[in-house]
Amino acid sequence: MAILSFLFFTGLVAAITIVLTCRDDHASSQGYFLAGRRLTGPVIAGSLLLTNLSTEQMVGLNGSAFRDGLCVMCWEVIAVLSLVLMGMFFLPRFLKSGITTVPQFLEDRFDHTTRSITTSIFVVAYAAILLPIILYTGAVGLSEMLDLKQLTGIKSDVGIIWFTVWLVGIVGSLYALIGGLRTVAVSDTLNGIGLLIGGMLIVYFALKTIGGDAGIVQGFQDMRAAHPEKFNSIGGVNQSVPFDTLFTGVLLLNLFYWCTNQQIIQRTFGARNLKEGQKGVLICGALKLLGPIYLVLPGIIAFHYYSQSQPDLVADKAYGTLVRDVLPDYLTGFFAAVMVGAILSSFNSALNSTTTLFSLGIYKGMVNRKADDQQVVRAGKIFGWIVAVISMCVAPLLIGQESIFGYLQEMNAMYFIPIFAVVVVGMLTRRVPAIAAKLALIGGVAAIAIAYFVPPVKEALSELNNFHFLGIVFASLVAMMLLIGRICPQAEPWQHQHSGDVDLTPWRYAKPMAAGLVILVLSLYTAFADFSILSEPKLPEKPAASVTEVENLVDAE
Repeated sequence: MAILSFLFFTGLVAAITIVLTCRDDHASSQGYFLAGRRLTGPVIAGSLLLTNLSTEQMVGLNGSAFRDGLCVMCWEVIAVLSLVLMGMFFLPRFLKSGITTVPQFLEDRFDHTTRSITTSIFVVAYAAILLPIILYTGAVGLSEMLDLKQLTGIKSDVGIIWFTVWLVGIVGSLYALIGGLRTVAVSDTLNGIGLLIGGMLIVYFALKTIGGDAGIVQGFQDMRAAHPEKFNSIGGVNQSVPFDTLFTGVLLLNLFYWCTNQQIIQRTFGARNLKEGQKGVLICGALKLLGPIYLVLPGIIAFHYYSQSQPDLVADKAYGTLVRDVLPDYLTGFFAAVMVGAILSSFNSALNSTTTLFSLGIYKGMVNRKADDQQVVRAGKIFGWIVAVISMCVAPLLIGQESIFGYLQEMNAMYFIPIFAVVVVGMLTRRVPAIAAKLALIGGVAAIAIAYFVPPVKEALSELNNFHFLGIVFASLVAMMLLIGRICPQAEPWQHQHSGDVDLTPWRYAKPMAAGLVILVLSLYTAFADFSILSEPKLPEKPAASVTEVENLVDAE
């Protein structure tokens, strides 16, 4: 029954996607990379949401909630504020430029070399870090959920990981490289609906089991009464996200992820107009408010279930254990299909963004500047298949890497912070020169790498919370760029020209919806806040890095 429902839902999504996108323009660069600028608000919202969700978030964030409780909802809730800023500040400026990639904006603002540096950073990071991680974590989660060892007859862990990685990688590559951005966005939206339904069903069945005949509300109240410490929205100093980090590294990583990360925001560049773009971004923000229900609450429920009966249960296995125990068999295949959709979404979105950056930034920008649309698209597809195959070969080699998520966090932070600093200064100033941007990009990556990997420096900074360190680096890069702009300003002030590609009439409900989302975020924090935890003394040893800290960085957020 499980495998039948899995195959049915997966096939249904593929069939609907083909029907809706078979007549799309896949030959021109605008049609392939920007969906012909035809994406509407609901499609953008669904694609944004599911691109963000993958197995490392579903499993990892619930695992961190198993350990730390409700405070880890910050990754979902702070994302709402970031999406508000994206819709009201960043998106109008990006669409005004008529750009296809973030590095293209930096070329307009600074110079071609700045674009080349940023493009190279993105391509290397996506191809060498993000894509293999998505494939590996997805393969591990899927093989456990569907018991693929028994299904396929492959007995070894290594063999089943190789099989699943290549299966997911090939399917994801077909979506991304044959169909283009709109195919990715449509399949994301369909899978997003299934993911929300599946996530909510797990919570429903789990709370129903706890509450019995009294219902799910009573189940929630019983659980909260039994573990009140797990329902504090304020993180203590001994938890993975202390409250004060919400205003430094946690906030900055969210802002980069939702406002400047090419993998995420590329679908907003394909918006039909600013109205549809804002609508999609803010609807996604509203949907992210539901995130704590299916990305945090199941972890707390799992703690209620297993803290006594299975005291040695590893936090990151809590979610999978809960799913197997509470979900009826006929829904297991459906949820596995939904999880495959999440894996595919993160993979094909990252791959589509990688090919976009390469095609427009490297191939046409440096290799063949006279290339026509067909040559650009062809080069992107060839490069995409090369990257996909490399990723499928590298991903299984990650087996046995215990620090995989900590490694991913460090790698992503190295480019998240410098790029975001350059984009912010570029938008807010008119005379900061290109040399400042280049120094910030190269210097920022180097500074964070030295702090992470040079032992004496790493030891010297060991008492400083990593999120605060990232905040200090960001502030230092911004200050450096402003200082250079004051000492040797750009000869002519930058003028932000409207390309005319997109209608910039804003959505009439954008401001009231943005204000409403901010109020809801503050209300949610206030409703579950207990600041007394801030007076707790710090334990001698730091808690281990958690998967939660990766949620905002990958698809991980």
